[in-house]
Amino acid sequence: MTKQLIGIGKLFALSCIYMSVANAAFAADEPQTLDEVVVSGSRTATKLSETPVAIGVVGDKALKRDKPKTMGEVINRIAGVSWNDLGNEQHSMGIRQPNSTNAVYQYLEDGIPIRPLGVFNHNSLNEMNLAGSESVEVVKGAASSLYGSNAVGGAVNFMTARPSLTPYATAGLRHDNTAGFSRLDTGASNTWGDFGVRFSHYSSRRDANNWQNYSNADKDSFTLRGDYVLGASSLVHATLTHNNLDSAMTGSLFENDYQTRPGFSYNSFTYRKDKTTRMNVAWEGETTRNGQTSVTLFARQNDHGQIPSYTITGCAGATCKGTINNNHVSSLGFDAKHQQEFDWLASRLIAGVYFDQTSNPYVSDNLSIVRDVATGRYLSYTISSATVPLGVRNYQTDIKNTALFAQWELSPLEKMRVVLGGRSDKINYDYKNNLTPGANFGAASESRSFSHFSPKIGATYSISNNSSVYANISEGFTPPEVSALYGKSAVPNLKPSTYNNYELGLRMALLDGALKLDSALYRLDGRDTIVSYTIAPGNSENRNAGRTRSQGLELGLGWESGVFDARFGTTIAVHRFMQYQASATLNYSGKEMPQAPSNTTTAEIGYRPMQGARVALELVNQGAYWMNNANTVRYSGHALFNLRGNYQFAGGWEAWLQGRNLTDKHYSDSASSSYSGTGAYTPNTQNQYTVGAPRSLMVGLTYSFDGKK
Repeated sequence: MTKQLIGIGKLFALSCIYMSVANAAFAADEPQTLDEVVVSGSRTATKLSETPVAIGVVGDKALKRDKPKTMGEVINRIAGVSWNDLGNEQHSMGIRQPNSTNAVYQYLEDGIPIRPLGVFNHNSLNEMNLAGSESVEVVKGAASSLYGSNAVGGAVNFMTARPSLTPYATAGLRHDNTAGFSRLDTGASNTWGDFGVRFSHYSSRRDANNWQNYSNADKDSFTLRGDYVLGASSLVHATLTHNNLDSAMTGSLFENDYQTRPGFSYNSFTYRKDKTTRMNVAWEGETTRNGQTSVTLFARQNDHGQIPSYTITGCAGATCKGTINNNHVSSLGFDAKHQQEFDWLASRLIAGVYFDQTSNPYVSDNLSIVRDVATGRYLSYTISSATVPLGVRNYQTDIKNTALFAQWELSPLEKMRVVLGGRSDKINYDYKNNLTPGANFGAASESRSFSHFSPKIGATYSISNNSSVYANISEGFTPPEVSALYGKSAVPNLKPSTYNNYELGLRMALLDGALKLDSALYRLDGRDTIVSYTIAPGNSENRNAGRTRSQGLELGLGWESGVFDARFGTTIAVHRFMQYQASATLNYSGKEMPQAPSNTTTAEIGYRPMQGARVALELVNQGAYWMNNANTVRYSGHALFNLRGNYQFAGGWEAWLQGRNLTDKHYSDSASSSYSGTGAYTPNTQNQYTVGAPRSLMVGLTYSFDGKK
């Protein structure tokens, strides 16, 4: 308790420094410039200056202008966000956490989780259609009080694009010869009276003729949204999103191959196939005086099949072991909330209920793999249930998640806004093993439940019209995933993980609003953190690490003046195991967590030499980090330079280009090591790297018709 009080005291002292700096900078009464509106911080439209939580936003203007190829090119520009490219829209994430595949994030579409609780996958953002989004909001830090479990490191919320009021249509082509990548985008929208509709689509193809062996992929994605105004105070909108990804899984490389032949792949048949469909129907209307109610019905149908490259292991000469699996999700649920405004202390109450019921069948089998010893390439496979790398599985888990949430906002002082909130979640797993339970066929059928109440308290204080500070204390939690409990031969004794989040933030605008600053100091204390402990390459298991701590500074700057614009985002952080006894002989307490860069920075400066033209140079820097728990193997980090240029012709035409990795830097998007810190260290069997792409150039041409112009 003493240490916690000291920590809170330090945070209070820092808040005083923040306030004194802001007061010195803004003594005069200037026009209000901190008026951006967000919805993810309170689940309803709220001024950012009155939201006591760190939120990064990428808006429609940047999405249309920069035409991102990957999700990382969108959200990595937000300070404190690190999206790692694992190839063909597969990825890992780091938001106030090390870069990992752990279930510590919540991914949302219009505020509704795109996946049910218990079936998180680190690649879930490949199930999004970015072409159908008008903005992306990233809530950084524990947000379980609003979004439930897994919203620990943060929540990423995609807002689907609304129908246009006038006719709109667009079509675009792009191609990158080095990556073997091509993409077609189309879209159309209009409103007729009270009814509006928008269609957004893209199809991408990556062929086999590129710098990297066995890396082809196809994706087709579309979003259809319709809005209908029912009357002066209510409307209904429906959204249908479908994504179909068929991707080769290139996999990682061991040390020697990473250094000498980075375009090589050991794989020739591994794949990932994701078919995901989501439908939301939402009604919003005024139901009381100064009160708004919304009810959203949602459904999901997902099918995920793969031969994972990361489960190929146990190689002995020309034979190896692997797995093939399929994971299906079928969900129905609803989200209902009411927002009531009160005159007393200008207060507002937001309260609601959430229900999600999911059927999750899973099957897997073992593979016997033929390997070319000379090249290391995996040539072919046959299903062989006799081999046991992970065991044969055939089970179904029925998942129910019921939650009640409420948040009360009030202004006890003219310039202060206080937020009190909490959410109570109950989760039930009903697991049925369709095989005879045993060492090779999984655990006996069972049911188990988890429940948790996640509180938060925060406040904002407006120092002037151009500056505000905020403080926030919140809690996040995540129960064990279905695969973590039932993926192996016996159910591990895993506890739910809980996280206490403390943060202080400062938002300022200078130079008449041309320069904006958004900064936050944070500390995230985890208890019983579920970590993936690597026993050997391709062989890992889930364990609870006793206590973890992530703390750091996030700093974001945006500037626009005349023909120039610039942005800068950086995070300086330390992620540490406070208590982690991995085994009787391995104690990682006090060690830094692996794949946790001490610094991640993105910066861009843009120049508009003439009307309709812009060129921008971008820096993406990832600092060094430890590759293993023992802190004995280190990745040195990397710095990449990218170039963007576009020119809008008359008549709705736009030509553009994007140069990536201009210096042709040899780097890794993800580097890890299974070396435990004791015994023999053999880099070429213990170190693994996901190779970053070399220098490439993408060119594109887009045509848009806009009835407003």
